[in-house]
Amino acid sequence: FHGCRATHNDIRWVNLKLDRLPQSVEMASVHESLYFNPMMTNGVVHANVFGIKDWVSPYKISVLALLYDMTASKISLPERRRLNKLILPLQQGPDLSLGQFLKTVEECCPQTAYAVKLRLHEMADGELKDMEYFFSTLPTPFTAFDSEAYKTSVVGLFMRHMLLAYNKLSFSQVYKLYKSLQHYYHSHYAKPTSGQVGLPALVADDSDMDLTSTEDTVGDRIDKEEMDTPLHESELRNDNAPSRGPLSQKQAEYFLARQAYLLKNDENKALKPAALQEELNNMLKFNPDFAEAHYLNYLNSMRVQDIFLSAHSLLHYFDRLILSGNEGKSNGDEGYGRSLRYAALNLASLHCRFGHYQQADLALQEAIRIAQESNDHVCLQHCLSWLYTLEQMRGSDSTVLTEDSVKMAAHFCLPYLASLGIQSLVQQGATQGKTAHKLMDALKDTDILHWKHSLSELIEISLAQTTSIWRMYGKSTMALQQAQLLLNMSSLEPVNFGVQQNNTEAFTVALCHLAELHAEQGLYSAVSEILQHLREQFPPHSQHAKLWMLCDLKIQFEKHMNEGKYHLAEPLVTAISALNKTEGLYRKAQVLKALNRSTEAYSILQRLQVHCEKTKCTEVVIRVMLSTAELHWESSGFSTALPLLLQALALARQHHLQSLASETILHLAFTQLMLGVPEQALSVLHEAIEPVLAHGAVMDKGRALLLTARCQMAVAGFRPNGQGQADMRSAVMAVDTLNEAAAYFSKLNCKERLRDVHYLQAQLHHSLGQTSQCNKSAMLFRLLDQELQSPAPPVSMRL
Repeated sequence: FHGCRATHNDIRWVNLKLDRLPQSVEMASVHESLYFNPMMTNGVVHANVFGIKDWVSPYKISVLALLYDMTASKISLPERRRLNKLILPLQQGPDLSLGQFLKTVEECCPQTAYAVKLRLHEMADGELKDMEYFFSTLPTPFTAFDSEAYKTSVVGLFMRHMLLAYNKLSFSQVYKLYKSLQHYYHSHYAKPTSGQVGLPALVADDSDMDLTSTEDTVGDRIDKEEMDTPLHESELRNDNAPSRGPLSQKQAEYFLARQAYLLKNDENKALKPAALQEELNNMLKFNPDFAEAHYLNYLNSMRVQDIFLSAHSLLHYFDRLILSGNEGKSNGDEGYGRSLRYAALNLASLHCRFGHYQQADLALQEAIRIAQESNDHVCLQHCLSWLYTLEQMRGSDSTVLTEDSVKMAAHFCLPYLASLGIQSLVQQGATQGKTAHKLMDALKDTDILHWKHSLSELIEISLAQTTSIWRMYGKSTMALQQAQLLLNMSSLEPVNFGVQQNNTEAFTVALCHLAELHAEQGLYSAVSEILQHLREQFPPHSQHAKLWMLCDLKIQFEKHMNEGKYHLAEPLVTAISALNKTEGLYRKAQVLKALNRSTEAYSILQRLQVHCEKTKCTEVVIRVMLSTAELHWESSGFSTALPLLLQALALARQHHLQSLASETILHLAFTQLMLGVPEQALSVLHEAIEPVLAHGAVMDKGRALLLTARCQMAVAGFRPNGQGQADMRSAVMAVDTLNEAAAYFSKLNCKERLRDVHYLQAQLHHSLGQTSQCNKSAMLFRLLDQELQSPAPPVSMRL
């Protein structure tokens, strides 16, 4: 048993068989890196290093009463299932107060909770013989062959364990247990005084109840002052207050396994960073050489981006791992070197995460050197994967390194690393302008590998990556489909502790894409619901919160810019810059351009273009070129804007960026219209209008239709002063196009654009002799002009 000092006879008598454990025991499985190492002292194994022995306690008697009433009473199948799920946490978790215990059971089955409460009342308000009678009538795997508790089941092992401990107690120890049970029961109903907080001390001398202790043995007892430490309410059972007292080995195992699992799969259900830190400090106070606690401390520090404490805890973990001799025993002399090289590799990944590329490179080179000396090919493959990742973070071309990593990983049968390498190659290919069918074929091959080896995490990454690629290419429908496919996919991972498998980075990326796609269509109520879910699922302190924060700020910025509220958009630039400097600079230039501060905007755009060309961020380079061309329009430099637009169009087509290519064509058509060739502008516009209407944002659709109407008016020979004869058919088509554009701008509450539309509508209706429609459009224009209280820029100078 965990935590017991058992003699050879006890071990022979117990003779555990775990081959018939029920499936629910998987909940108690501990990660391979979280096993405890017994501490050897004078040849005796002292596995219980934390000071409290919890074999026989009033709380464990309550659990026994629950198990007895579950077998004795008839309960419904759903309630029995809920109670079965509850058994293992109750057995392995820390002691609960009676109120917490009854509340937990009542949530599953009120009938059983009442029966347990009644049975405890009979023992606590009765005499000592009532507790003796309960243990004697308990249907155990020894006395009742038809009992539902098999001897090798979780329940059977627990009952055997408890009965063995109880039967070895002396009379005085039984009496102390009975008094503790009375105190445990009556403290639940006693009204706490003003100065009394928390659960009072329940166990006076647990060392008397140790499995192997005898009445006359004093040398093996733990110091009584330590044993008199009261048990406090733990964060394991109450998420509002961390534990203060020490934990037994079994409780610590359960705590570490549970928290490590929750940090990986559902960070919201794990303890808050401060509470978990306090709990771990409490553990390390009783056992500073507890390696697994240092590793959990490292994971917890990563959540709050604590560089010093995370590196400190990681190094302490490997130091303690080596000192414990665990790896040396299992792997001979190789265990020491293995810990060293993986310690260096973990340190390199830690520095990569915090952006310390030089320190990461030094740690990685050290790991490679040790792995080469030990001829550890698996460690070398991990080092190679981090090497090309480090090169990517630095902005260098790591295609050759990545291809070598994929080949070697396939050679050594490491599907996880091979798949990661292929996904990295796909990402690089997308930024380098590879065609879509090649990238999708590569992802399809990796998906086959994922499903073959049940690599659910990589399946999620693949779907999120596919969503991002379609979004980059401007195919919003395909991006929406892939995002929905990911969100509706059932995970292949075993779901324990009631977690939800939707808190990974892939889910965050998919939800952010969904929010942006809905924002582009003007569905801001749906956007707020998605962002609210992201806030709940990924709190601000979590590691993926940065993604949705940036997404939220960008959506708010675009909304304010579309509505012409530049005073609200300007403060968001600082927040965006804190999360992404490149995005912040680009949006700062947009705000300055909207405020007619062209010189400052031009300076920022030129600086941003140089930076993005170095980092090969093609999308931002194209957007910067379009913004620079718009600055040339403001000074009537339409001919100087043409080379920039043609260069941007060539880049967009080279990298298959359809949305940016369509937007560039709109800019070219506007420039041609201003240069006096509306027929050519209308011809070019027909090339871009279809993809814009199919996949574009509402704002882009409105701008495209407004530009189409202006080209139609120019081709029809329409003059603003009413001179000349306009083509009536083309004028009617322009009216219909303007009505459609007005519908799109109304959806976004874009009043400045609506003012331009109503102005053109009034002129068209006037030329067509439609007085009532002309007056209506003029009135709408007048109302918007008074509401905006800002001079309208010339319609001919803005797309």
